[in-house]
Amino acid sequence: MKIVRCDRELETPLVDQTLRDWGHELLLLPEDVSEDGLCAAAADCELLLMCYTPVSARVLDAAPRLRGIVKYGVGIDAIDIPAAHARGVAVVNIPGYAEETVAEAAFAMLIALAKKLPALGRVMQSDGWAWPTEQWLASDIAGKTLGIIGCGKIGAALARMAGAGFRARIVGYDPHKSPEEMNSAGIEPYDDLHAMLTECDFVSLHAVLCDTTRGLIGAAELAAMKPTAVLVNTARGALVDEAALLDALRHGQIGGAGLDVFSQEPVDRQTHPLRELYTMDNVMLLPHLAFYTAEAMRRLELETLDRCREIIGGRPVTILSNDPRLRMGAATR
Repeated sequence: MKIVRCDRELETPLVDQTLRDWGHELLLLPEDVSEDGLCAAAADCELLLMCYTPVSARVLDAAPRLRGIVKYGVGIDAIDIPAAHARGVAVVNIPGYAEETVAEAAFAMLIALAKKLPALGRVMQSDGWAWPTEQWLASDIAGKTLGIIGCGKIGAALARMAGAGFRARIVGYDPHKSPEEMNSAGIEPYDDLHAMLTECDFVSLHAVLCDTTRGLIGAAELAAMKPTAVLVNTARGALVDEAALLDALRHGQIGGAGLDVFSQEPVDRQTHPLRELYTMDNVMLLPHLAFYTAEAMRRLELETLDRCREIIGGRPVTILSNDPRLRMGAATR
């Protein structure tokens, strides 16, 4: 069959070679492929693999032979899932390949900002040394309060690292988790986000992006945070009102931010709405690579091939995600 893999910049050599070894035609498309270009490529496609490229209803209409979409990653907000299911197209993601990996990256940014490592690194590069003056006074993790928004497996992993590992107090907000589930993960549950934010020295986002979480952290939420608090986002950029975040950082409303994800990617220094972040010493920017380790990529490629094998073989597709958007579709097939 013809298989299309979008986002070829994210290299998956095992997936690509295995699909070709199985005898299939594989077309690789760049991350900036237009909707018209994807429609043309999908016209005779039976299996579509994507990571970031939007898959709209128009693309689905252009692909009458399409049998399945494999998101080789976690977030599914770029796919018109109802439109896919209405056309009998299976949609599946790879939800568990980087749970510890992303939690480690979030915690690394949290520690780096608490210790002012990005700014210290820059001054060491430019000046060669820094003396212990007030501007370099850092913060301990022990005894501080970390708020986790979205207390699934990644959030729970971060709670373990910061709580058991660094003796921080861990609080959390997740309307989809029971107090018992959160307590069992070492997280003190809050049902009022604003009340939680007022107590946090650090806040880390791990929620799924959907209609109810888009812009979850806006101007009011940022205003509720301590002026010394640090916000970390390794989930989805659109969970945050980024204009409000930029304004809060400009005016010292919060202490800093560590960002791996953005509503508009990639970020650049010339034209991006968030380009000012590059100039801020209390901000740490990563290029959406919190998931990118050798171990996580190996897991991602193997599980992607498992899902491809099921779709190619006409077998029921294994849905490992608890996201109801995927499970509802599986139930109707």
